[in-house]
Amino acid sequence: MKKFFVKSLLTGVALAMLATPSLAAISLDRTRVVFAGNEKSVSLTVRNQNPELPYLAQGWLEDEHGVKLEGNSAFTVLPPVQRIEPKGQTQVKIQATPGANLLPQDRESLFYFNLREIPPKSDKSNVLQIALQTRIKMFYRPAALAEAAVKQQGTPYQEQLTLSKNGDQYTVHNPTPYFVTLIGFSARKGGDVVKGFEPVMVPPKGSIKLGGSAAALGATPVLVYINDYGGQPALTFRCSGNSCKVDVSKRDK
Repeated sequence: MKKFFVKSLLTGVALAMLATPSLAAISLDRTRVVFAGNEKSVSLTVRNQNPELPYLAQGWLEDEHGVKLEGNSAFTVLPPVQRIEPKGQTQVKIQATPGANLLPQDRESLFYFNLREIPPKSDKSNVLQIALQTRIKMFYRPAALAEAAVKQQGTPYQEQLTLSKNGDQYTVHNPTPYFVTLIGFSARKGGDVVKGFEPVMVPPKGSIKLGGSAAALGATPVLVYINDYGGQPALTFRCSGNSCKVDVSKRDK
C-alpha cells in the first residue's frame, strides 16, 4: 500500500514553515483486493477517522501501467465520490462489467485501486491543505483459479516457487498463474533482510532476479511473501547445487 500527497491549496506561506506531519483521515479496511471471477462485485469499508470534520472520498481504478480505467473498462467504482461524516464509515463497491470476461482466464490480472481523501474547505486564510491518497493492488482472479486457490489453502500456491543461483545472485521462478509479492529475503526465519534485497512482485509464469548476496543467504534461504489476507508467511528453501525448492516441513503453522 502506498500513500501519495496531493496539494489542494497553496498560499504564499513558506513551505518550510508548514512542514508538519499529516495523518490520513480516510482509511481502508484492507491492504489489497482479490477479485474472484465468480463474484459480481467486491465491497470495501471506508472510514473517516477525523472526529470533527466530514471528508469526501474519491475512488478509481488503474490498470497495471497506471492508466485510469474509463467507462468501457472491465471494472467500475461505485460511488466514485461520496461524503463520510466525522468518525463515520461507508462502503465503496468495485463492480465487474461485461468487459471482465475478456481478461485472461489462465492467470491473474493486476489493477490498482486508488482512494483519495478530499478535506473540507478551510475557513481560514493562508492554509495549506493536504489530500492523502491510498493506492493498493487489486488482483482479478478468474473463477477457476479462485476455486483452485481455496482448495489448496493447506498447501499455498506460493510453495511452488523455486530459486536458481547464478554466480552470487538468486533468481526466483513463479510457475503459478498467480502474482506473488515478496517482501523479505534472509538467511533464516525471522532473520534480518539481506543487504541489497528490495521487495518485488513476481508475475504469473515469470522470473525475477533478487537483490542480495547468495553467499550471505546460505543453503537454506528464507523468502517472506504477502498472502491474500495481508499476512506475511515465510518460505524456507533447501538448496542442492544451484537449485532450491521450498522445504514444506518448515511450513509456517
